[in-house]
Amino acid sequence: MARREQLQVLTALDVAKTQWYHFTAIVIAGMGFFTDAYDLFCIPPVTKLLGRIYYHVDGHPNPGTLPPNIAAAVNGVALVGTLAGQLFFGWLGDKMGRKKVYGITLMIMVLCSLASGFSFGSEAKGVIAALCFFRFWLGFGIGGDYPLSATIMSEYANKKTRGAFIAAVFAMQGFGILAGGVVAIIVSSAFKAKFDAPAYKVNALASTVPQADYVWRIILMFGAIPAAMTFYSRMKMPETARYTALVAKNAKQAAADMSKVLQVEIEAEPEKVEKSSNSFGLFSKEFLRRHGLHLLGTTSTWFLLDIAFYSQNLFQKDIFSSIGWIPKANTMSALEEAFRISKAQILIALCSTVPGYWFTVAFIDYMGRFTIQMMGFFFMTVFMFALAIPYNHWTHKDNRIGFVMLYALTFFFANFGPNTTTFIVPAEIFPARLRSTCHGISAAAGKAGAIIGAFGFLYAAQSKDSTKRDAGYPAGIGIKNSLIALGVINFLGMLFTILVPESKGKSLEELSGENVEETEMTEEEPAVGYSNRTAPA
Repeated sequence: MARREQLQVLTALDVAKTQWYHFTAIVIAGMGFFTDAYDLFCIPPVTKLLGRIYYHVDGHPNPGTLPPNIAAAVNGVALVGTLAGQLFFGWLGDKMGRKKVYGITLMIMVLCSLASGFSFGSEAKGVIAALCFFRFWLGFGIGGDYPLSATIMSEYANKKTRGAFIAAVFAMQGFGILAGGVVAIIVSSAFKAKFDAPAYKVNALASTVPQADYVWRIILMFGAIPAAMTFYSRMKMPETARYTALVAKNAKQAAADMSKVLQVEIEAEPEKVEKSSNSFGLFSKEFLRRHGLHLLGTTSTWFLLDIAFYSQNLFQKDIFSSIGWIPKANTMSALEEAFRISKAQILIALCSTVPGYWFTVAFIDYMGRFTIQMMGFFFMTVFMFALAIPYNHWTHKDNRIGFVMLYALTFFFANFGPNTTTFIVPAEIFPARLRSTCHGISAAAGKAGAIIGAFGFLYAAQSKDSTKRDAGYPAGIGIKNSLIALGVINFLGMLFTILVPESKGKSLEELSGENVEETEMTEEEPAVGYSNRTAPA
């Protein structure tokens, strides 16, 4: 097996010390994920307010409940858009370049966040239809940010701390989830202070004041602010050297761009660039032989993870209500309910979600991706069964704190585990000309899982005990069975993790086989690092 001599510009990136441009790239790429998480996970209090305002039923024990088909549409349409955006922009990022497409996704997010707040109509159907339309395109922009941000950060990073840098970009999701709760609390509190008069305490349904319609709109529109703040910086970023050299075949431009970024002199090597990349395509037998199992591993694990992760996130309010941690809706005003749901989200984010992300940042380049992913799936499985099997025990008011603690631990090990690693690995193990596409395919598989989780959990939590819900009882039977199913799904995630290679400490070209002569590859001689689980010391 013969190796090609590595391009000087790529070697310089692999061995570069951590510099200011690394942190700049993390902030620029990470702010997109901050916005992504904010827009996707600010929806629980919004759906409660929509139910109160547009689907009010006199005497209903749970006045904030949207009809199942409406709730599924509002929760799921952004996920469908995200899936489409991941596939489209992932492909486009490999065709046109990462930088050219990067600003488009952010602009879509800004415009559609604002437009979501202007979802006006003369009746409920018109408002919901407009909201779903804009949230689909919001999701489309969010979807494009996944493959582009991951690919850009992986191609800028050095090989020693690449995992931490990509994980730091993804960790901005935690702050986005936190910000969604904080903004909802601030906005609902501001209106609640003015309109939460004693008269409203008597009849909670009467407390859905017209001004509550402003609250959900303001919450959604706020997502445009952080995205808009980084648009100029995205446009100023140079194209990654790996795309410019290995895909666009422009050695001089790659050397010039990285000389400015790294502040060192880098020689252009056009003769090496012409030989530097293998030519097989995504649907070729050669790709199937080299990376087929890898792509199966990244898609299946992300698919299974997102079924569990999005089910837990999008329907926290239903779980907390069913165990009595959040009071019954008919005992609260609309703004009070939005406040309490957001407060619960913040508590979970502070105690488990955000720390989980940053534990991954701290340990991923020491423990490795494979170990962290396997560990995360294992503990998520354990805690889900610990919640589900004795579920009736947890619904007792004296045991609610224990339930919340175990529930929080599932989020901690999701983020100090597969929720982060499934984002990192696809940006490392595929060839440069297919890297964004393969990451987009892997991420889209995840969103397919999220759609199944969001829609499936919604109906599973309601269908088996709809009569009890109408009578005012919590949806205990459906919730329990859903938690058991999520435990099984996490266990399957452990099994499919076996297909995912370890990428710790290796260059991107070593992982993808781009530094290996194509004519020398045989069935018996896979590229360096393909079958090894552990990185060289």
